[in-house]
Amino acid sequence: MRSDISRKKNKLFINLHMKDHRAKVLFAFDLDGTLAHSKSPIDPHMARLLASLIEFKKVLVISGAAWPQFEAQLISRLPVSQEKLSNLFIGTASGSCMYRFENGSRVPIYEELLSTEDKKRIIAAFYDAFERCGHRAPDGLHGAIEEDRGSQITFSACGQHAPLSIKQAWDPDQTKRKQMVGFIVEKIPDLEVRIGGTTSIDITKKGIDKAFGIRALSKHLDIPPTQMVYVGDALFPGGNDEPARRTGAVCIPVETIEDTRAFITSVLP
Repeated sequence: MRSDISRKKNKLFINLHMKDHRAKVLFAFDLDGTLAHSKSPIDPHMARLLASLIEFKKVLVISGAAWPQFEAQLISRLPVSQEKLSNLFIGTASGSCMYRFENGSRVPIYEELLSTEDKKRIIAAFYDAFERCGHRAPDGLHGAIEEDRGSQITFSACGQHAPLSIKQAWDPDQTKRKQMVGFIVEKIPDLEVRIGGTTSIDITKKGIDKAFGIRALSKHLDIPPTQMVYVGDALFPGGNDEPARRTGAVCIPVETIEDTRAFITSVLP
């Protein structure tokens, strides 16, 4: 019964959102909630589909994740040759760093790193906001609350490695984090503060978001955003994928990983 419902949902998704996008030159994807569950590896089916797409199109995966997370969740799972890996581009930390592959090795296109002083200000502003809001992390943290990603500081209220079920229960409607973001912005208005994944808040240099990353890669590759498609689960107002809508790329909203599979399947030859 469940598989029948899934098939019907995918068919409805295709009817609502799918046009023939096979002529597009570059396909961009969010990671968590789009290609994989939160901080979990992409499954074998998704890996095969994405590898097939990389074989004949340029592919960007852009997320708030740091490079090690991309390696664990995505890159190490892809059955792609070194030659074709040159078609894959990775935007880490909300697009504050962009990388390509050359002979199988990572090569930076750009890196917008935070200064030591900015990192100190960010951490102080976060803990001030946490206290002012009266929030408490769940008992038994799963890893550190703060993570320095070089170009981004990410705060995860339940810990960086909390199980998905715990993360989903902490702030399901983003109310807690929206309140915290307001207080953080008061302290560091010169930096970019945004709600990230299930429990996270991401802070980068001002003006750094997924639109920045898409435009930078567009310039680097000389591919106009109108020849790109962006697929994400948070394209709604306030979502961390919403900036992609400002670029001119075709934006495909997905609700589930199954929706993403359906989309990739639709553009494969």
